[in-house]
Amino acid sequence: MKATWNGSVLAQSDQTVVIEGNHYFPAESLNMEYFKASQTKTTCPWKGVASYYNLEVDGETNKDAAWVYEQPSELAKGIKGHVAFWKGVEVS
Repeated sequence: MKATWNGSVLAQSDQTVVIEGNHYFPAESLNMEYFKASQTKTTCPWKGVASYYNLEVDGETNKDAAWVYEQPSELAKGIKGHVAFWKGVEVS
């Protein structure tokens, strides 16, 4: 699987985990040069607290377009440290 936005590859892996239709990419598959930590956090009733990243590619920012569960619940432990995308990021 490959995640792209604004012409750049954000992540690529054949080891994604799919939950609720989202591909979660392992941390080692990310091109971290495009990721900037955001202050945004949300809570999922069964996965726990998600932290977000802004994506920055070629001078453009896609706010809170990636998220990660650093300390997920026991039910979601398979996605610990994995990153998923939305907001126009193409995953194919």
